[in-house]
Amino acid sequence: MKELSLHILDIAQNSIVAGASTIEIDIDENSLTSTLSIRIRDNGRGIQSDILDRITDPYTTSRTTRKVGMGLPLLNDACRISGGKLSVSSAQGEGTNVVATLGLNHIDRQPLGDVSGVLLLLVSANPAIEFIYQHSKNGNKYIFNTKEVKEVLDGLPINSPDVMRMLREMIDENLEEL
Repeated sequence: MKELSLHILDIAQNSIVAGASTIEIDIDENSLTSTLSIRIRDNGRGIQSDILDRITDPYTTSRTTRKVGMGLPLLNDACRISGGKLSVSSAQGEGTNVVATLGLNHIDRQPLGDVSGVLLLLVSANPAIEFIYQHSKNGNKYIFNTKEVKEVLDGLPINSPDVMRMLREMIDENLEEL
């Protein structure tokens, strides 16, 4: 994967498969510590402890359709190459927390990519799931919560094309202001 947003998409898709009803995506760009942190937390089934111990091994996967899982191993490499680290914690029946820390200004750090596009893809394909997206940059913060958006929409489907266009503009404008 060439962009961090694609790692976010991959992890969020794993959360959806794990039955999560709420997925939180937090991004923190901190120029004081020169770190970029990405956290994805869900309330899904969680990861079995024997798999969790080997989560960054590409030959460890819960999938039955193939014998490799490259998402977390590739993210682990992206973190390590940029001077950061990957941390995954999980408890069965409680959910999973993935934290990727990367060097913000490191020459080998992958670009963040189209986070708003990934978020809207997740929302449009999974309108029943609550997504909470928080992006912080040097103390400034933007929060997008699908539960709040649905309340404002008053019954209009969140994944209708007109709403998706409006949300794209809103998210992009708010991220530009950070």
